[in-house]
Amino acid sequence: MKISILLPYKENFSPTYAGAVSLFVKDTVQISKFRKHITIFGNTDYKNIFNLAYKNIFLKKKFMESGSKYYVDEFLKHEKESPSDIIEIHNRPNYFHLIEKKKKNQKIVLYFHNDPLTMTGSRSTTDRKKLLDLTTKIIFNSHWSRKRFLEGIEGSNINSEKLNVIYQSTNPVKIDFNKKKKWITFVGKLNRAKGYDLFGHAVIKILNKYKKWNAIVIGDEPRATLNFQHKRLRNMGFLNHNQVLKIFEKTSIAVACSRWDEPLGRTSLEASSRGCATIISNRGGLPETITHGVILKDLNVNNVYQAMKKLIDNPKHRKDMQKLSIKNFFHTNKISSHNIDDYRTKFLINYDKITKFSTHIRKTLRILHVTNFNERHDGRLFFNTGRRLNNGFIRLGHSVLEFSDRDIVKHYKSIKDYSGSKTLNQKLINTVYNYKPDLLIFGHADLIKGKTLSYLRDNYKNLRIAQWFLDPLIKDGPDFDKNKSRILDKIEFTDSNFITTSPDVLNFLPKRKTCLFMPNPTDPSFEVLNNYENNRCSMDVFFALSHGVHRGILKKGKHDERADYVNRLVEITPNVKFDLYGINNIQPIWADSFLKSISNAKMGVNLSRGSPIKYYSSDRITQLIGNGLLTFIHKDTHYNNFFSKDEVIFYSNLSNLSEQIQKYARDDILRRKIAKKGKKKYMKFFNSTLVAKYILEKTFDKSSSTKYFWEQNN
Repeated sequence: MKISILLPYKENFSPTYAGAVSLFVKDTVQISKFRKHITIFGNTDYKNIFNLAYKNIFLKKKFMESGSKYYVDEFLKHEKESPSDIIEIHNRPNYFHLIEKKKKNQKIVLYFHNDPLTMTGSRSTTDRKKLLDLTTKIIFNSHWSRKRFLEGIEGSNINSEKLNVIYQSTNPVKIDFNKKKKWITFVGKLNRAKGYDLFGHAVIKILNKYKKWNAIVIGDEPRATLNFQHKRLRNMGFLNHNQVLKIFEKTSIAVACSRWDEPLGRTSLEASSRGCATIISNRGGLPETITHGVILKDLNVNNVYQAMKKLIDNPKHRKDMQKLSIKNFFHTNKISSHNIDDYRTKFLINYDKITKFSTHIRKTLRILHVTNFNERHDGRLFFNTGRRLNNGFIRLGHSVLEFSDRDIVKHYKSIKDYSGSKTLNQKLINTVYNYKPDLLIFGHADLIKGKTLSYLRDNYKNLRIAQWFLDPLIKDGPDFDKNKSRILDKIEFTDSNFITTSPDVLNFLPKRKTCLFMPNPTDPSFEVLNNYENNRCSMDVFFALSHGVHRGILKKGKHDERADYVNRLVEITPNVKFDLYGINNIQPIWADSFLKSISNAKMGVNLSRGSPIKYYSSDRITQLIGNGLLTFIHKDTHYNNFFSKDEVIFYSNLSNLSEQIQKYARDDILRRKIAKKGKKKYMKFFNSTLVAKYILEKTFDKSSSTKYFWEQNN
């Protein structure tokens, strides 16, 4: 791990004449857990450089050559000799544009300590959009600076994960407020931009009125035009940082009445950290520097005077403000350094392995669930796997936002976006921006593009992505090539994949990706029947196909081999009453109609498309077993790894299925007993809460809280 910090080339990294950037870098690097891996690059004339790993870039620029370009070129020579993993550029967006062209695999972080709209390389909207696209992260010293950066840029297209605020900071010290002196202190450039003229005129009036008070001015101005004189006003000129802090420790009132929009304002921040009653103007990021103080909305000499006068006239109020300012101070070096180290840690190549990000799952996650929630079908297809999983996530205490891809496409098709795919993918990006999910999970979301997931992965480093897939993956079965392509389409961008077929019989799944079996989940709020208790079931066997799912009616020209199988079964199974839907011109049934029909049946046949394959079953299995019907499953599904013959009935072929149906149609007591035990086990071990928990633990690499039943018996 190697980190290079590049200072502005006129920034002295020295206690003799340190600016705000140098102080911030010095304070945060000194306590960084990466301190031994950090090298600071700058151009400092003074010999007493801060005691950190530092390399000086000596400027020997040629006539008419850009100083910035020469400085950056010299830095890049060091990078070529010893490449870093992270380059952190402070307060020079123009450096980024020069470095980005020649970077290798480095992560580049840009820090703004000034107004972005006043700086070369970020003044224009085009420049700032480019920075948004190409930087790894952008750090601002205040929310005001961040807002300035975003002016003119559409909020919905901004990746806020890149844009963070990390405040300049200091270490507060314990203050004896009884030893505070009657000092009013001003620190900064002695010019009109800093409001020194306002302070000067106001403080002279204060000193004339209050004979026991003194004023201290710290700062200089090469082109000084303001010169205030009073026998109790002491102008100390420029002092080093430690001397300034010592004076603040004794100061009662500090004033920072800038006219210009300060991006943050180190003076008021440090005054607050030393327990000063601080007066500031309502400009730029100044209000973000204090928790308690006086904020001047209208800036003029009289208001500055009145603010100082009120604090002098009311010692109790002044002392309360002093105590609160230090008690609630939070711009500490420790917090800022921790926030910086946090993103550095996440940039590590082996971050997942090193930090075990997911050794725990936060109590409350935000989950963005992308699948077809069928809003456009008015509840007809409500009882689906997506909602079962949602119920599980919610029962676990998590927040779930539904993102119904097919509905969005349906509603947003246009001449410019004929398929609706472009709008769909942009809406997903916008939704992630607004909702900030911890997990993006999708099921059968075929119109979500890989490049969209790639963008989200690149820009939301903590985001985990998972997919689930229910359709058959049988080599000689229906739509094999299509379904194989669908599950592989976005698999490179996923952290985990969950399928209702055993992965060990699928040779096309990438070995480097996490691919796991997921049982079709049942849900106690969906599967509410106990048919084994129903003495009035008038039908023996229930079977339904879902032809024309989206139309709601049979689709002409559509053929399903299961219809032929069931028709042959009916022919060879005498004295058994079959209740069939979705075949033989009998329309399919949905939602509550489905539940009413199934409530009238004793048994159900679980038929899946294609030849039986290990663990694959259509999601119909949950409705059959879960509602207490005696259920028949083909033995080649290997569900006998999960269920005994006392819980479900396994058959080997058509004639065997017919024989067993006739047997249990005649034995009501045994049928009920087996159906009851089958439901009890399915609801206990394959319920939506357990399946949802399994998905989260595997996706976040958490050690399983339990050995899941389907893992134990695999």
